[in-house]
Amino acid sequence: MPNVSFEQLQNMLSELIISQKETDAKFKETEKILNHKFSETLAMMKETDAKFKETDAKFKETDKKIKEANELFTSQWGKLIESLVEGDLINLLRQKGIDVHDTSQRRKGNHNGENYEFDIIAHNGTEIVIVEVKTTLRANDVKRFLSKLSKAKTWLAEYHSFKIYGAMAYLRAEEDSDTMAMNNGLYVIRATGNSASIINNDNFIPTIF
Repeated sequence: MPNVSFEQLQNMLSELIISQKETDAKFKETEKILNHKFSETLAMMKETDAKFKETDAKFKETDKKIKEANELFTSQWGKLIESLVEGDLINLLRQKGIDVHDTSQRRKGNHNGENYEFDIIAHNGTEIVIVEVKTTLRANDVKRFLSKLSKAKTWLAEYHSFKIYGAMAYLRAEEDSDTMAMNNGLYVIRATGNSASIINNDNFIPTIF
């Protein structure tokens, strides 16, 4: 190794210190830039997240309004069908050999903490026909109604000694639910236009609940 004078060593050290300071300065500048970029990115992410939340809230509000409008539409249709069916019900049931005299609507109650509601009940003193009205009849509606009918004598104690029949009225049926109802011994009433009709065949034998 060649001899290096003290002055040369000083110069080399000074250059190294300067170089180190320049490197440190560049690191700090780079760090500053990265921090600034990170802050900008974070701010953009927060802004984007806020926009997503705002959009999501608007979607939920829209969904809520659509649901409310649909429920109102279904409810109004249900009431119209209910009135239509009730108007024809006595004559329809008499044609099937059940001589009912009058009808009542919206029988509600609570038995041992269990709420219940029946849309229409037709009476004659020894028999009743309980009618469930649906805008669109589905298989699950039939299952739920059969369950309600099995508890009817418990819920409606005044009819405990009566023969109880079930009927399902609808505007349209899905999933062969009308056939399912008939196969389970229920009268099936289809509302069409400004009238209603029982579509069970003449050989139909209703279930007594």
